[in-house]
Amino acid sequence: MFELDDNTLDQFAKIKVIGVGGGGNNAVNRMISLGLEGVEFIAINTDAQALLTALAPKRMQIGEKLTRGLGAGARPEIGQKAAMESREDIINALRGSDMVFITAGMGGGTGTGAAPVVAECAREIGALTVGVVTRPFTFEGPKRKKNADIGIENLKRNVDTIITIPNDRLLQVVDKKTPMTQAFTIADDILRQGVKGISDLIAVPGLVNLDFADVKSIMSNAGAALMGIGEASGENATVDAVKAAIDSPLLETSLQGARGVLLNIMGATDSLSMLEVNEASTTVQEAAHPDAEIIWGVSVDESLGDKVSVTVIATRFDDEEEEETYSEPIRPVHNEPPAPTPPRARDVLKQSPFGNFNAGFGNTNTQSGNGELEIPTWMRSRR
Repeated sequence: MFELDDNTLDQFAKIKVIGVGGGGNNAVNRMISLGLEGVEFIAINTDAQALLTALAPKRMQIGEKLTRGLGAGARPEIGQKAAMESREDIINALRGSDMVFITAGMGGGTGTGAAPVVAECAREIGALTVGVVTRPFTFEGPKRKKNADIGIENLKRNVDTIITIPNDRLLQVVDKKTPMTQAFTIADDILRQGVKGISDLIAVPGLVNLDFADVKSIMSNAGAALMGIGEASGENATVDAVKAAIDSPLLETSLQGARGVLLNIMGATDSLSMLEVNEASTTVQEAAHPDAEIIWGVSVDESLGDKVSVTVIATRFDDEEEEETYSEPIRPVHNEPPAPTPPRARDVLKQSPFGNFNAGFGNTNTQSGNGELEIPTWMRSRR
């Protein structure tokens, strides 16, 4: 008879979720508050005071010599240098991981600058590395948008898959009177759902679980990915939720052309029927590329009641440029020449047309050249 013991449990995939910067820390706090299971959490920040509010069991202050714990001041180049200063500590914190999620709100200082370095460290230890980040709201200003664009490009070069959530699209599904602070909370929750939609299939026992190898086949070296979330109740809840996910405002384009799709169907035990799940999978197949590899799982969440929630992750689009992704790093074998690894973040930043953050972001004064004020401190600290 096969029995589980501590050694067997150690063979299960180890997943770590790293929140980088204010936005990443807030997203991790929400994941912990709402009971995301089966993963380890780490909060990384340059701001020592902000880390005091982090709920993650492991909290890392980076760039202590550079920033003295006072934050990056919305300057991505400071975030990057801080991560480079603490690079060995980051690697040690990630060791043993099979899969690493890096979540951040792009556009600020720490998340934008440090996330690519954290991703580089994760891939260096051989972990499947997934970035789940947000683009800033328009009301956060053009400079923040520019910072985010450069940061996302740098992060993309150092992850297997990157899921980018355009915050402006969230405004299409919320009430016009939604307070600004609540808008940020909604963005944090979308990051949570993105991580949960993938990690639950591997780490949380469900009706249909996936092997880590299944998820890896879809997400390894996949480049940019799209995420859709749908929810429905009633007689055809599962199919309706899938259709809602496919038509989600979060999707910047259709699933057509996606050659890899990860489908997570979540609901209470009594809300899920095999017939509906099969029909839902067929619906996704028809929306994606004819030759798409679709893997799906069913997670149980009794708190949903009569509702069914669906997360769709679409990867490997036809127009994805292969040169924008890198092969998975291989651990060097002793007494043999080391195997090639992806360019490190610090090298990419030097070689990239985006340059280093000092060159790419220009003036870092609190007032921009056109007279626009930067994001106020209370808001800036979130990202």
